[in-house]
Amino acid sequence: MKTTDLILDAASVHAWYGSSHVLHGVDLQIARGETVGLLGRNGMGKSTLIRALLGHVAQREGQIHLFGQDMSRARPHEVARRGVAYVPEGRGIFPNLTVKENLVMAARPVATAVNTGRGWSFERVMQTFPRLSERLTNLGSQLSGGEQQMLSIGRALMTQPELIILDEATEGLAPLIVAEIWRVVADIRRDGIATLIVDRDFRKVLANCDRAVVLQKGQVVMQGTSEALRESRELEQYLGV
Repeated sequence: MKTTDLILDAASVHAWYGSSHVLHGVDLQIARGETVGLLGRNGMGKSTLIRALLGHVAQREGQIHLFGQDMSRARPHEVARRGVAYVPEGRGIFPNLTVKENLVMAARPVATAVNTGRGWSFERVMQTFPRLSERLTNLGSQLSGGEQQMLSIGRALMTQPELIILDEATEGLAPLIVAEIWRVVADIRRDGIATLIVDRDFRKVLANCDRAVVLQKGQVVMQGTSEALRESRELEQYLGV
């Protein structure tokens, strides 16, 4: 893989919460247009790795490059400005803003999109999530859990990202909403937007990514193409399946 093809190139990433050493030298690369799954049981460091990459963990070490630029000590807003969108576990919408205000506050012109012929405009988000079009004047706090997740994803897409990170995007949602979220993930992949996915349903992750990385106790213990990992018996010992 050429360095020029990489959106994210992270090497030897360590992270701590106080005296607790959570990440132990993690390497992670994501190329342009690539979808990568991040797998592992609860408490193995997946969300901490994401937060460290985005600048949310103050106690971190290692090299983190975005588009070839050193962002190892960057703050979250600096990472976002480089074209990285984040859909956090717990959604992270603004409860006191309306649906429309949540969507447009961080929106960028479609002309800045990876695929300029098919960026994520307000109209496209409405078509993708018709439930939101019926809730435009509702406050974020008035939405159901599924609607809040749609809003969080829609808001991220309207920043026209080159990389979108989805952390447990389907957690706690009804099956119909979960199916809708995975449909949107497939749309994002077709658009050529690089994606990092964390989700408890590892089978769905592997069905919707090019390759995956498995974490155990803050270290990469396994990685490969989604096809290879689906056929691997070794995966069971790390995911407890």
